[in-house]
Amino acid sequence: MPKLTEIAYAKINLALHVRGKMPNGYHALETIFAFAKDGDILQAEVNDTEDNLTITGPFSEGLEANKDNLVLRAVTALRQACPNKIPAGFSIILDKRLPVAAGIGGGSADAAAMLRMIGQHYQIPHELLLSLANSLGADVPACVDSCLVRGEGVGEKLTQIGDRSLEEKPLLLVNPRVSCSTPMIFKNWDGIDRGALDSDGSILGAARSGRNDLEPPARKILPIIGEVVEWLQQQKGVSFSRMSGSGATCFALFDEIEDRDAAYKKLNIDHPEWWALSSLLR
Repeated sequence: MPKLTEIAYAKINLALHVRGKMPNGYHALETIFAFAKDGDILQAEVNDTEDNLTITGPFSEGLEANKDNLVLRAVTALRQACPNKIPAGFSIILDKRLPVAAGIGGGSADAAAMLRMIGQHYQIPHELLLSLANSLGADVPACVDSCLVRGEGVGEKLTQIGDRSLEEKPLLLVNPRVSCSTPMIFKNWDGIDRGALDSDGSILGAARSGRNDLEPPARKILPIIGEVVEWLQQQKGVSFSRMSGSGATCFALFDEIEDRDAAYKKLNIDHPEWWALSSLLR
């Protein structure tokens, strides 16, 4: 088998409505998932022994490459489901280019990329990949296809969105190099259901009229998130900006690539200590 390579695309929540807490302790959500064209990079090739994972890249520090890592759990799940198709071992390299605990997919995107990469090479049915993804985490199913999609439940009930108006939309992701604890952010959500996510009209219209219910508690715990959002909203050509997921990464969509590039350059001057990714929506 040749060395396989796959991108773990950065996930963005264009809107994220928390509708309530379910009996099992999880929260009922309505969200619009979108994805950047860039992210972490995964490589894999067959070996004759067992799976091993090497983590490199600017955000590799502190990450464990043991059997509990979602990438290795994804391979194990595939092998258990298809023992006659999946080899006994893979040597895997994860180039960690995205911040950790940052509201943009992280381990979920990495696990989904692993499922997608190995699944496509060994012709594993797509429905099985989605089923395995669901067993790995709430965001993993959306990350398998990494396309514009509406999510409900805990994020695993997916409905494809036919609106393609956001494809190739210039995008800037910014993280002030702080991590956000998702359980802590949910714990500090005020418990108020502020209504459903709009399902009519354009997807950008639905996102704009929506909200991220986790942004207020995140900004309360980490006020710097508010600084990032406000900085983005002040940039020329921004059509829409908000915090993604449970934070602390924030995003801005631009109408023109030139305005996004200008904002990226300005960010490096105004806040060189912040992390940023200049990309496009898939």
